[in-house]
Amino acid sequence: MKVKRFADAKTYEAANHRGYTSFALINKAEGIKNFTVGLSHFLPGGGAGPDAGPVEKTYTILAGELTVIVNGVETVLEPMDSCYIAAGETREIINRGNDVVTMLVAVEMPK
Repeated sequence: MKVKRFADAKTYEAANHRGYTSFALINKAEGIKNFTVGLSHFLPGGGAGPDAGPVEKTYTILAGELTVIVNGVETVLEPMDSCYIAAGETREIINRGNDVVTMLVAVEMPK
């Protein structure tokens, strides 16, 4: 078993993101080989994309509401809603509300 305390989580920068802070919760630094898990906070107006990545990812909303746009279709995710983004799928995410969005992210590690 590997344990990492939130107090030890480091922030990281993600390409094409705005108005956010992300923390690496558990990842390759702890010896994880297949995925990484992060916690992101998006300020009102913050978001990411549009872009497509080469790996699968999931988002789980812990607080706030986040708009996810895939193939022109907008979906609003609320607390405890999750979504899956396939490798190569173009997505954009936007916090259109006035509250901070807190999101748990799990991302496949590139092979």
